[in-house]
This record gives sequence, C-alpha cells and structure tokens, in this order.
Amino acid sequence: MAEFFDDLETRSPQVRERALFRELEEQIAQARKHAPYFAELLKDVKPGDVRDRRTLAALPLTRKSDLIALQRAKPPFGGMTTVPSSALARVFASPGPIYDPQADRRDYFGLARALFAAGFREGELVHNTFSYHFTPAGFMFDLAAQALGCPVFPAGVGQTELQVNAIADLKPVCYTGTPSFLKLLIEKADEMKADMSSLRKAAVSGEAFLPAVRELLSKRGIDAYQSYGTADVGLIAYETSARDGLVVDEAVIVEIVRPGTGDPVEEGEVGEVVVTALTPEYPLIRFATGDLSAVLPGVSPCGRTNMRIKGWMGRADQTTKVRGMFVHPAQVAEVCKRHPEIRRARLIVTHDDEKSDVMTLQCELSDPAPEGFIEAVEASLREVCKLRGVVVPKPMGTLPNDGKIIEDLRKYD
Repeated sequence: MAEFFDDLETRSPQVRERALFRELEEQIAQARKHAPYFAELLKDVKPGDVRDRRTLAALPLTRKSDLIALQRAKPPFGGMTTVPSSALARVFASPGPIYDPQADRRDYFGLARALFAAGFREGELVHNTFSYHFTPAGFMFDLAAQALGCPVFPAGVGQTELQVNAIADLKPVCYTGTPSFLKLLIEKADEMKADMSSLRKAAVSGEAFLPAVRELLSKRGIDAYQSYGTADVGLIAYETSARDGLVVDEAVIVEIVRPGTGDPVEEGEVGEVVVTALTPEYPLIRFATGDLSAVLPGVSPCGRTNMRIKGWMGRADQTTKVRGMFVHPAQVAEVCKRHPEIRRARLIVTHDDEKSDVMTLQCELSDPAPEGFIEAVEASLREVCKLRGVVVPKPMGTLPNDGKIIEDLRKYD
C-alpha cells in the first residue's frame, strides 16, 4: 500500500518553496489580468517581485470577514474570480451569505490528500454526512473520495435512524463528517441494536476533534483523522499517522500573522492563519481566515516534509466595545509599532468597582522600561484608541501564547 498520496509530500522544503513561489508568480499575473479585485489591490505589484515569504508578507491582506460586503458591491464573487460564472461547475452559499465558486476540475477543493492520509483507499464505500445543501462541504468530500476511486453514499445531515440503517445495510468502511455526528450515530446504533462495525476509517472536520470523542471512536475500532479547511480555500492542512499536528497542503502557502495585522509571528507563536491558495479560478492571495493556529517546529515523523500547524485554536477576531467605542486588534498593534521596546502586548478589559470599563495594556519588555515609557505608551493608546488606558510592563514570557491581543474579562451578572 502506498504510503504517500504523491511525491510532492516528501520534497525537500527548499524545492517546495521554489516551486510554490514560481506558481505564485503566475497566479499573481493571472489575477491582475483577469480578476478586477486583485487587479486593483495588486496594481503596484510586479509578479516577479514576490519571490519568497518576506516579499509575500509585504502584500495586503484580503479578509474573509470582508467578503460579504465585497460580494454585495460586485456580485457574485466581488471581482475575485478569473473566470465567468458560466465556466464554473457549482456555486455554493456559506453563512453570511458568502458565495463560493467551484471550478470543473477533479478534486477541486484538494481533500483527496487528506482522505488518503486517513487511510481511505480505492473501492472502499464512503458514508458522507456533510451537507450537500447550500454549503460546499458535502461536495468537497464527495469529490475527494471519487478522486481516490471510492464510491460515496451521499447521506448528508440529520435523519440519524435512516443513516444507521443505511450503514448496517451497505456496510461502508469509511465515514466523512463532523466527529460529533459520528458519535451521535454510534449512540443511535446502540439504541437500535444496529451493526455499525463495518466503519473502520473516518475523516472528520468542521469542528474541534475533542479527546473524549477521539477515544470513543478508537474504542469502537474507528481510526479517525481530522483535517482543516475553509469553504473558500478548500484543504489547508490535515492530520497524518504521526498524530503530531496538521501537515499543510501542497497547494497552499500558509502564514501565521499577528491578529489585526499582516505581520508574520515567530515560529511557535499563536496567530491568525493567512492562506495563499494556488487556485487559478479563485486566486485568493494572502487570505486572512480569522482562525488562530501556530507553526510546529521540525518535520512530521510520518515523513511528509511540509510545514505543520497545531490545528484550529479559536478565532482571531477579538474586537470589543469599550465605553461605547470599538477597539480592534489592529489598534493595539499600531500602539506597539510606535514603541519598539514592546515585544508582545495584551489589552485587558475589565470593570472597576462602579462597573465602569477599564483598559489595561500589558506589555512584555526584553529590558526594564526606560524613563517615561509608561506615560508615552499611555499617550499612544489614548491617541490611537481614543480612550484612556493603563500600561503595565511585564517581563518576557509572562503573557500566554494563545494569540489573544484583546481579552475581555468583564462580567455582567
């Protein structure tokens, strides 16, 4: 049995980087030529100038949170596609709504690589419980299974009793869906005294894969692997037999940046996942997902050589309202840029004894605070956020590495 989906997974990191950035150069050229949004956004960028991660980091972000407004202004896709809607195979709607295109290409969303890593093999029947209605998840996994030569039972969501009966009758080997729904099906099968023992493999996504659920599936003889992706990008990263983080897909470039900015963080530091998808029809360049993760050091023990991330670690959008005004992570980042002594910062929002809002900016410093530092940072905080706040210096390593820039600790009960 083949150990890897293809030879791309075991390339040297140097060879991979050169190949990715050659593809990116072509993608930027195509995006500027055929996608009006990127033609404007990258009008001052020459494709050949983006040669590595440093030069990529200089490009502007496109935020997932902005897609609703962009698509409403220029329907249906905000001017981001390089082909007309008539050339697409399907169009989906994610909550918002955000409209997602699918081109007519084999395994367009790239999930076959994740299913292969989860042990799915040609001829094995897949019971697919992701929704085929409106959102793309059902087709994302359906197309991937078919690319591997696996027949698919398109179960979709809900109707647990009918699904358990179908599993008992058809005896699929593989499951795709959320881990919590698989747990629900197992519990329903126990209640019905139905046989689900044919299921041996699972590719799960769409939510956190909790340790208790993983343990339950393992006890039932189901070897389950998680993957991480979005409706816009497709596959971003996937779990392998090493069970040590998620390996980044071969068709994307992943950066981890400080929330509210486009600035890459140090390896191991939690930040926002930014993806450049090498998809000709929908060339998302520096697409800020709003999700948090961190890069794991070294190479996966499974033999795949691409970057690894910890997986989904929460949401990066920490905007909050203080004394009637919104405060954004980007504003905290701006304060820090004005004071290079600050290595990391966290804005804590609390209530005082009279339930008035209090802002405290905790700042990690590598050296003791210089004279006048606190007053200068408080002045910057007031100027940038239009609100008064207290600045508290902290030693290096004091603040948690969880990607939070703003932490709201106010209680309203």
